[in-house]
Amino acid sequence: MAGEGKKLKKGFGGDMRMVPVDDSLSSPFSLPETPWVPDAQCPKCVQCQGKFDFLTRRHHCRRCGKCFCDTCSSTKVRLPRMLFVDPVRHCAGCTNISQKENDFFEKHVKNLMTGASFHVSQSGEANNNDAIYSCKMTSDHRNLQFENQTSRLDEILVTNIESLQILVEDTDSYGNPVASGVAMKYVDSCGEKMIIKMIVTNGQTKRQGQVWLASMQKAFKLIHDARTTIR
Repeated sequence: MAGEGKKLKKGFGGDMRMVPVDDSLSSPFSLPETPWVPDAQCPKCVQCQGKFDFLTRRHHCRRCGKCFCDTCSSTKVRLPRMLFVDPVRHCAGCTNISQKENDFFEKHVKNLMTGASFHVSQSGEANNNDAIYSCKMTSDHRNLQFENQTSRLDEILVTNIESLQILVEDTDSYGNPVASGVAMKYVDSCGEKMIIKMIVTNGQTKRQGQVWLASMQKAFKLIHDARTTIR
């Protein structure tokens, strides 16, 4: 059953997709369904070069839209970025990409939605170590929320984040840098460029904050790469 604001829609191959009723409300992690290469333009399998005929049927990879024989596209993998409800046919190359992205959805999106605590300061404000906020991503993946027991900051639209810099002030026992916070440049609801600085709190919540930062870095890269690919 479709959720509120969503509807079921058939993809090019008849596979069902759960898409937003309003495209402007789609998750920033989603990608449009890839158009299929017309049958007339693919007389043979892209991978094994076998010719298509009555016995060797052509199939389309749901991620790249190219033509493959059944053997070269027999793997079915979940493809949440294109909003498919069930696992769909993939070629070998796209299988690896989708499997890595599925790890992001299963692990990192969950971390971002769970949230973490940070010392927060914004453009034009003096650093205030007492300004501790819980930061988490909304269920539609579109915004970051900041709130504590007494106040709430304006939400940040994830797609309005222009740059993200991980702050490092320490190293682990192996000499590897350890994230202590993040500085994000973004455009607010009034069109003004802003910078928000988030420093991990110490104590029991420190590890959770560092995990959240790692997930946020991966989320920003995923969105940035998608913008570059679409352009």
